[in-house]
Amino acid sequence: MEDKTKRIGRWYFGGVASAMAACCTHPLDLLKVHLQTQQLEKVKASTLVVRVLKTDGIMGLYNGLSASICRQLTYSMTRFAIYETVKKQLTSDGSVMPLYQKVLTAMIGGATGGFVGTPADLVNVRMQNDVKLPKEQRRNYKHAIDGMYQVYRHEGIRSSFGGATMASSRAVMVTVGQLAGYDQIKQVLMKTGYFQDNVTTHLTCSTLAGMLATMLTQPLDVMKTRMMNASKGEYSSLAACAMDIAKNGPLGFFKGFIPAFVRLGPHTVLTFLFFEQIRLNFGYIPEKKA
Repeated sequence: MEDKTKRIGRWYFGGVASAMAACCTHPLDLLKVHLQTQQLEKVKASTLVVRVLKTDGIMGLYNGLSASICRQLTYSMTRFAIYETVKKQLTSDGSVMPLYQKVLTAMIGGATGGFVGTPADLVNVRMQNDVKLPKEQRRNYKHAIDGMYQVYRHEGIRSSFGGATMASSRAVMVTVGQLAGYDQIKQVLMKTGYFQDNVTTHLTCSTLAGMLATMLTQPLDVMKTRMMNASKGEYSSLAACAMDIAKNGPLGFFKGFIPAFVRLGPHTVLTFLFFEQIRLNFGYIPEKKA
């Protein structure tokens, strides 16, 4: 009888799994964008949800879903494809990737994926933010492809990739925490003999990977938020911002860790649960070399 646990995933499985996870967690992502784009008026998360439901109904919580899926099919598919392809090549002889190789591969995959996914990410934020704008000020993109075309047509290719540096930097940290972290945690747990390649193990590893990814990205997110909310000339550089935060101790870089994990954690867990199920059911067993 065939052992499903020996099956290997194909390069696009990660992107598909991430898109499926995005369909489940999109309302959380929409809420995050609304909270981050507040300027003068500071509104609680619960108030924002009620406001969206009143103005646009239940479907308002899924505004921009096509852009979110498009982002996962570019950003996540790229980083997963690079990571899984390199992993497959390095472990073709039955060996296990050491941690440093996992981290380096995840960094390259994350940087590339972050850049590739920037146009879809830009449209994703705009489509989600449309709900809170007056109807006459909305961009009203029909869907993700239309949004990317409109940005390119009216604002140029540079605007399409606006914020690519920050997106790639964050993607590096997320990918190291999620992909390299998940692989390493799973490897360690499987070696104990108490864990099998099943849903319990996948749930445990993905939860820990989600926490690790949040921990790695939180300092960057805190600095980004500080820079965005700073008055003109308050910080001369990112380093100056970091020094200001560090005055209150290292914990200052992890402010808002719980809300951040509530956003990133569920998506990480669902992505790997879907990914592993797709691998176990649709993956392939590599042919043994003669």
